[in-house]
Amino acid sequence: MRQTPSILFIAVDDLISSRGHALMGFDEFTATLDHEGIPAVWLTRRSRLHFDEPRRKLGHVHPFIAEDGCGVYLPEDYFHLRPGARGQNQSNTPTFRLGRFTCIPVAKPAPVAREALENLSEETGVPVVALHTLTPRELSQNTGLQLREAELMRQRDFDEMFFFAGASETEMKKLLDEGQNRGVEFRQHGVLWSAAVGANLGKCIKALSGLYDRALRYHPRTVGVATEAGSAKFFPLCDKAVLLTDTHRLSAESPSKGGKVPVEIALHFTDIWDQMLEVVLGTSSKGRT
Repeated sequence: MRQTPSILFIAVDDLISSRGHALMGFDEFTATLDHEGIPAVWLTRRSRLHFDEPRRKLGHVHPFIAEDGCGVYLPEDYFHLRPGARGQNQSNTPTFRLGRFTCIPVAKPAPVAREALENLSEETGVPVVALHTLTPRELSQNTGLQLREAELMRQRDFDEMFFFAGASETEMKKLLDEGQNRGVEFRQHGVLWSAAVGANLGKCIKALSGLYDRALRYHPRTVGVATEAGSAKFFPLCDKAVLLTDTHRLSAESPSKGGKVPVEIALHFTDIWDQMLEVVLGTSSKGRT
């Protein structure tokens, strides 16, 4: 692995479509990162299979964190971490093989989330429909998704996708509150929801940062990048944070939850990626720590 000044953790769901169409200039930005030897770890709410086409189209060869903090996926031989290895990552969790990747699991596997959701629905009396119980055609009819998209949406490694079947807001809150009391984390995806047991984006980032530290034998600066909609909850875990905003705000920057003041870059500025490179490379006063 090449020496690098930084590791980039970037939430990409607002930057890359499910078919791999990226915000203008993003592909050149990632190519420059590769040229500079800076790994870009992509963070997504999508599943491993749902994320495959965007990764292939954009030539992403680095690890990624999927299903909103459920697991870390390492390309083959990236860290030479063997499936079943324990203690080589900070989660101290044995790794296993999923498709072409070695996975460091953080959340419990999908059957656990599925059972938890079924129990919650039964015990609270709030009706839900899990996506795995529907055919792709039924799912397409219920959500408006294309058949291919619907099939990919159903296939998850860790969390369980579902929607509420005619439940009132009061009923929905009843199930969500009871689930949180039992350690189930819910995330909303438009009209759909996901339920996960044990998901933790912070643990994913710490496990992956530890592997980079071990491989490089030093701690490179970590830079977190996200839009407001993409969630900035991982900023406190990074040495530097970049918040992509819809418009340039002239008001004073406010610290993130961990006390760091994120650099703000307007998402639709023509030189957004040049500004981003300056921060990542540490060549601007904004990016220096």
